[in-house]
Amino acid sequence: MLSRALAAALLATALAAPATAASVNAGGRPASAPSFTATEIASFDTPWAIAFLPDGRMLVTEKGGALFVVNRDGHKTPVDGVPDVQAGGQNGFLDVAAAPDYRSSRLVYFTYVEPGDGGALALARAKLTVAGTRGMLEGVEVIWRQTPRGGGGQPGGIIAFAPDGQHLFLTVGDRMRPASAQDPDAARGKVLRLALDGATPADNPQASAGGVRGETWSTGHRNPYGLAFDAKGQLWLNEMGPRGGDELNLIEAGNNYGWPEVSNGDNYNGTPIPRHATRPGFAAPAVYWTPVIAPAGLAFYDAGLFPSWRGSALIGGLAATALVRVTFDGKGNADEAERFDMGARIRDVAVGPDGAVYVIEDDAPGRLLRLTPR
Repeated sequence: MLSRALAAALLATALAAPATAASVNAGGRPASAPSFTATEIASFDTPWAIAFLPDGRMLVTEKGGALFVVNRDGHKTPVDGVPDVQAGGQNGFLDVAAAPDYRSSRLVYFTYVEPGDGGALALARAKLTVAGTRGMLEGVEVIWRQTPRGGGGQPGGIIAFAPDGQHLFLTVGDRMRPASAQDPDAARGKVLRLALDGATPADNPQASAGGVRGETWSTGHRNPYGLAFDAKGQLWLNEMGPRGGDELNLIEAGNNYGWPEVSNGDNYNGTPIPRHATRPGFAAPAVYWTPVIAPAGLAFYDAGLFPSWRGSALIGGLAATALVRVTFDGKGNADEAERFDMGARIRDVAVGPDGAVYVIEDDAPGRLLRLTPR
């Protein structure tokens, strides 16, 4: 049960949230056959994330605790030095991203669930070296660790570097403890904004409060598995709802997105949850999906290989077994434009320096595919 003081603070935050354009329900829309060619590059044991290095090579994580450097031709170089992870269910070795200054620093950032005490989400960085047939993570440094520890699945763990190259954003799921998403002192159900060394930036909304409150950029999230900036520098997040109510949200500083007080889905036991429309003080999604698509990876397309996709958000659909394209009209409105049947659960999406779209399948083996126009 939330304290009266905490409830009052949450209400004040919700009432301060700005109005947004009406949410669009894109659930239940049919998938079409792909209008592109999908070429297998390599396969992995339950891959989880893709990230590009400046030279065009890729980093790919496997949930069980493996990391690979992958050439465009599919050659895989295993990387040693990955910390021990708690792998199982939704937990394991999660996201990876090259530092904004990777060319000079060789630093990569990654997230994983640590073993023991229920497993805490951790954000770490290390120097990546590759020599011959092996790579190595050197000087692994944990720069942020979830408090309190423990919980179930739904860890989040998605990294997005700010356009300024000086900050990073990190998603933290509710760890299957819904009420904690509205607890300002629990690192659950939040988007955090950190300096590149894990410190709290002085210009965060509640920086002076310190702790989790100081790190928090937005709150009220359930199971956030996609986080990316668009070409305008706006931060977008997709997250899985319960039974219905998957969301695509524009993330703004200090906003409360309502979980578990509101949702456009219901609890798995069938009990209803108040809809976003009944609590306008909470920030509502731009798009939601009932029935669900189980959104995973998120990337914005601004390359030239698919001209009609420029400015679109590309979302991996796990339950939908699809690649979902969302378009924006410049007035704050978004809608699903296309849903391509991929015949497999799509875990992550990335845009390569060659303009192709790369996706990985959530399977064992799960394929890394390169998508190009026909």
